[in-house]
Amino acid sequence: METVPAMISIDEALRTVLEVAQRLPPVIVSLHDALGKVLAEDIRAPDPLPPYPASVKDGYAVVASDGPGKYPIITESRAGNDGVGVTVTPGTVAYVTTGGPIPNGADAVVQVEDTELVKDASFGSKCVRILVQTSQGIDIRPVGCDIEKDAIVLKSGERVGASEIGLLATMGVMMVKVYPTPKIAVLSTGDELVEPITEKLSRGQIRDSNRAMILAAAIQQQCKVIDLGIAHDDEKELERILDKAFASRHDILITSGGVSMGDRDFVRPLLEKKGTVHFSKVNMKPGKPLTFAEIILQTDKDVIARKLLAFGLPGNPVSCLVCFHLFVVPSIRLLAGWKNPHLLRVQARLQRPIKTNPVRPEFHRAIIKWKDNDGAGNPGFVAESTGQQMSSRLLSMKTANALLELPAGSVISSGTSVSAIIISDLSSNFTGNNSSPSDSEFIAMGGIPQQVTVGGPQDVEFRVSILTVSDTVASGAGPDRSGPRAVSVVNSSSEKLGGARVVTTAVVPDDITKIKDILQRWSDIDKMDLILTLGGTGFSPRDVTPEATKAVLERETPGLQYVMMRESLQVTPSAMLSRSAAGIRGSTLIINMPGNPNAVAECMEALLPALRHGLKQIRGDKREKHPRHVPHVQAPPIDIWEQSYKLASGGGTAPSCSCSH
Repeated sequence: METVPAMISIDEALRTVLEVAQRLPPVIVSLHDALGKVLAEDIRAPDPLPPYPASVKDGYAVVASDGPGKYPIITESRAGNDGVGVTVTPGTVAYVTTGGPIPNGADAVVQVEDTELVKDASFGSKCVRILVQTSQGIDIRPVGCDIEKDAIVLKSGERVGASEIGLLATMGVMMVKVYPTPKIAVLSTGDELVEPITEKLSRGQIRDSNRAMILAAAIQQQCKVIDLGIAHDDEKELERILDKAFASRHDILITSGGVSMGDRDFVRPLLEKKGTVHFSKVNMKPGKPLTFAEIILQTDKDVIARKLLAFGLPGNPVSCLVCFHLFVVPSIRLLAGWKNPHLLRVQARLQRPIKTNPVRPEFHRAIIKWKDNDGAGNPGFVAESTGQQMSSRLLSMKTANALLELPAGSVISSGTSVSAIIISDLSSNFTGNNSSPSDSEFIAMGGIPQQVTVGGPQDVEFRVSILTVSDTVASGAGPDRSGPRAVSVVNSSSEKLGGARVVTTAVVPDDITKIKDILQRWSDIDKMDLILTLGGTGFSPRDVTPEATKAVLERETPGLQYVMMRESLQVTPSAMLSRSAAGIRGSTLIINMPGNPNAVAECMEALLPALRHGLKQIRGDKREKHPRHVPHVQAPPIDIWEQSYKLASGGGTAPSCSCSH
């Protein structure tokens, strides 16, 4: 008879995981690849900062004892090497800019506001009147006042953010020793699972959401990932896939499903066969059937044995993601060199009473926000439940940014302060009063909404929609890099586009019907002015964006395609493989663009000179003409044949009107 595994507490389970996990060996990466990593060495300053006495303000370097009066300006010392070799002597001054070097002899700076330029031919040069008395050292940064030479600027174990990147650049450090983030392999198990792109489900089938979700969650932790696909409930097939994963030099293996006590749950027995299973049942809800194993691997290529951490997550989607946050994320952090791998905890007051599970401690999905009044008259966090908490109901995770740690068997009254484990960015929630998170919060949690509204139509002249077409992004197996880039490009060019702003974005798979549906809705119902589609314009069988677009167009605009093609060909010859379509439906302009984020920016740059012009014409503004357009009734008679001859022979100029006569 098979022994029933003992159930351990969550504290014991997490402690076990962190005791088994070991920090990865450090690697050397480039400066910009160090972002988000943990330093594996101290960084010392090779020289002082500033390396010379520098002016704090724009003004005049003076000899402080000279006092107020009129003085000749003998040089100008700007940031750089101006004024090198010049000495300020008593009775003279030098103009200096903020950050500029202080000339020899000067011992103070008088700001421009305390001076006035004067004209005096007797001096034979520019002169200035100093209006105030100063003293030595005023408005001068001494050598090394910011950073002394050989000082430790950054310490091993510190995480590299944007400011740390700036400090590294200041020190001239272009290669950095850091701890790498782990490589993670993700596998789903179950006979009932089919790929998310499956349109019609047979009886007993469900689309695999766990794999896409966990891949996205691992990418959010800056990990490199590999998708192992779906394994059926077949012991030999599963063992073959696991052996392949073990041989692929990953640091963490994550499976979902197959960890309960059923006769076809093979994950735990196979992990026991390959290594040491430390636990397979945790006293928590959701996530009780969680398995954790340690696999020691050594091949001929390995000088020392490698350790792989294996997490058998439950098959229910909510249980799967909750366990990822509570156990996998801390292990990722430990492997990546974090000093404190634990998730942030805060106290939050309940907005409404919650009845907890009668047997197991519960991790209740919730939205927490910072409010000026948390219900007790003080500023603080408040918590709102996401609703029905079934383990299979992934909707309960959709807007959650915290897990409330609740004891078993009680009814916790509203206003009670409880511990909340933070599982996503809180920055969007600090000032809001609404109970529902914003779209930006939803995206920050790794969700992929069918449609996200990012602005109000009343604030813009032209309303723009961005549609990312990608099986990978739509399934959650990869991030959307093109969509955010397109939003940035359009909004930063708003003025050139006559006040255009992105108000809606969406992601759809490479499916003609789904692409057509959203294009028709945005054009016919939402009355968008401009729709940009990203991706699906190449030669592969799944590249169907042009076909879907042409099916809804009423008039084509080949000139736009030509301009984009011409621009892209300057960057890569592969641009000739693009099959982009562009045209008009009703009062909406629809343009296909490549899926490459850089290509989006290139195409928009090429279209900018005429896009505003075109959008106004589509609206029916007959007066919208080219800036150099001359009304036909005012234009002098032109002999077209004579003009053509002169242009061809180089003896004429182009007409001022760009429209066709």
